[in-house]
Amino acid sequence: MARLKELPPDELPRERLQRHGAGSLSNSELIAILLRTGMEGTHVLDLAEQILARYRTLTAIARCTVHELSQIKGVGPAKAVQLAAAFALGHRLGYERIATEPFDNPLLIYQFLAAEMRLLEAEVIRVILLNTKLHLISIEEVSKGSINETIAHIPAIFKPVLLAQAYGFILIHNHPSGNPEPSNADNQFTRRVAEVAQLMQVRFLDHMICGSPTETRLGYFSYREGGML
Repeated sequence: MARLKELPPDELPRERLQRHGAGSLSNSELIAILLRTGMEGTHVLDLAEQILARYRTLTAIARCTVHELSQIKGVGPAKAVQLAAAFALGHRLGYERIATEPFDNPLLIYQFLAAEMRLLEAEVIRVILLNTKLHLISIEEVSKGSINETIAHIPAIFKPVLLAQAYGFILIHNHPSGNPEPSNADNQFTRRVAEVAQLMQVRFLDHMICGSPTETRLGYFSYREGGML
C-alpha cells in the first residue's frame, strides 16, 4: 500500500470516502480517518496500521478501554475517546439489527458474540436478558474467572435478570481452550442455575459454551440443543 505522502490528494482516505463510500476503504484507512493525525515521523495511516498489527482484529481494539487506547504511542486521550466512541456506536448498531427478532437461536447468538468471546483469556459468564417476545434487552457480564466458583456466581446472575424484569435469560460463557464441550463443573453449575430459576419463576432458556470450531465440531455447545436443559 502506498504511504500517505505518496498518495495524490483525491486518493486520500477522507476524499475516497466522500466519493466512493466507506466500503471502498480498508480497516486501517477508516481508523486513520478517526485518528485524523499521526505523530512526528509517523503518518496517520502508518499509525493506524501499527494499531491493527498490534491488536490483530477490530474486536480486540474495540475491547480496549479509553485508558488502554490512550497509552498507545501516537494516540493519547483525545484520539482514544474518538476510537472508543466509534466502536461503541458500531456495537450498538449490531444490537439494533437483532432487536426486532427473537434472540434465542444458539447459532445466531454464537455468530453475534463468538468473535469477541474467543479473544478472552479467562472464563467470562454473560447473561443475555430477553423480554416476553424473546427480543434482546441487554447482555451483561456477571463474572470473570473459573466457573467452579458456582455459589458465588448465582446471585450475580440473577441480579440483572431481576433489575431488568426480564422474562427469561440465556447464559453464555467461554472456554479459553477452544473446546466447547461442557465439563462436570459446567453441568453442576447449569443444574443449580435451573433450580434457582424455577424457584424464582424466571425462564432459563439456555446455557451456551463458546469455543472455536474445527473440522469435527461446532464452535459452541448449547444445553438446550443437547437436550440437557
